[in-house]
Amino acid sequence: MEEFARQRVLVIGDIMLDEFVWGKVSRISPEAPVPVVQVTAESYYPGGAANVARNIREFTSVTRIAGIAGCDRYGDRLLALLRDTDIDIAGVQQDAAVTTTVKTRIIARNQQVVRVDRERKAPLTAAQTDSAIAYLDRTMDGIDAVIVADYGKGFLTQPLADFIARKARLAGAVLAVDPHPHTSLVWTGVTAIKPNRAEAFLAAGLTAAEPVEPVSRDAALLEAGRRLLDRWGPKHLLITLGEQGMLLLEPGEPPHHIPTTAKSVFDVSGAGDTAISVFALGLAAGATAPEAAALANRASGIVVGKLGTATVSKAELLANLAS
Repeated sequence: MEEFARQRVLVIGDIMLDEFVWGKVSRISPEAPVPVVQVTAESYYPGGAANVARNIREFTSVTRIAGIAGCDRYGDRLLALLRDTDIDIAGVQQDAAVTTTVKTRIIARNQQVVRVDRERKAPLTAAQTDSAIAYLDRTMDGIDAVIVADYGKGFLTQPLADFIARKARLAGAVLAVDPHPHTSLVWTGVTAIKPNRAEAFLAAGLTAAEPVEPVSRDAALLEAGRRLLDRWGPKHLLITLGEQGMLLLEPGEPPHHIPTTAKSVFDVSGAGDTAISVFALGLAAGATAPEAAALANRASGIVVGKLGTATVSKAELLANLAS
């Protein structure tokens, strides 16, 4: 963890704004059988790939991000939030033809009542792709770890994915990918891929099965993992399993299960972002894959105990390890 601060990290992917509307419920609406939320506060956080960058920034000052946002009030707010946390946003394009993705969560009594999404999915244009590749080409040579966060909003295309993978190999950087199963992007030569359980089954082309205890005997999950190792060919496949922790799979190695360390779960928003952030940092800093996965598991266990799109600090992670 002392080496985390020396890592130079670039996050690439779909950036968005997370809006939280906090309130209280005192009655049911006379118009429909739904609660009436009296708003008491509103807060905004970087979301999607921007939340990955925010997690990385907790551990190292050299944090860069590449993505695209609209020239709207949500895009302006998102870039301001990133700028305020000293994240390098030179790789973020702002385009008037783009609609900034916003996820609004309405929270009452520490529970999510409803989520409202504002988005318009569209793949990058040729000009936007060229601009992204030009930025990555001049930036990735000085990077220790590249994290790709694919939320299926259109920023990541196959030409861009191919360039990222090739450039990361040439730069000698760790390349960790959080995939989206519906984009069907092909990732080759990556260091690590981190789907969650549902995404793993979808990407493997299998029907999701109920979790089995112990995880080492979950035949359906292990088969999904085997297929993904064959399909993607990563050095490390880390499947996050919620309350069951994580499963690390590597070619030629037995499955390695890491039980969850979460004491309480208030909000799972952004837990996957924390997991891939700390896993990639661990690998870049010289940890073995099981060590990096254990750190990622600890970090995720901390962040799900917080409300909102949260991050974990170095001090919190060290305290958790000490306990």
